[in-house]
Amino acid sequence: MLQTKNTPLGKAKVYILIFFSYYLLITNSLSENNSRSENYAVLTILDKVNSQSDVIEIEVGMEYKFKNLSINILKCNNSKFDDDPEVTAYMQVRDTVIKDDNMVFIFNDWTFASSPSIRPFDHPVYDIWLKKCYS
Repeated sequence: MLQTKNTPLGKAKVYILIFFSYYLLITNSLSENNSRSENYAVLTILDKVNSQSDVIEIEVGMEYKFKNLSINILKCNNSKFDDDPEVTAYMQVRDTVIKDDNMVFIFNDWTFASSPSIRPFDHPVYDIWLKKCYS
């Protein structure tokens, strides 16, 4: 007896596999993010000239003036992982002394509390570190 391959059933398996792959891709992209957005950020600012450090609290979305810096935190997130939480913030910093239109921000990027050297804030007078985010 000669056995024949059931091609419609084979095609159905492929379609089912494609459907479930697409479903998992869509649900993962629409699922809740692994971070929680907070309302306040705590930063430490070091003045390298006089070795004075200040701890400031900034409301997310509000501009904060510190000496000749203008600091704006657009997002501040705490990860949901309990074993090693990561604190990240999207920060924009302008030097109000510089009047060059081509250079709007001296820093415009994400910053990480656990490792600030990943995206360092580079300024000749000030250093800024993210400490925590909270509501």
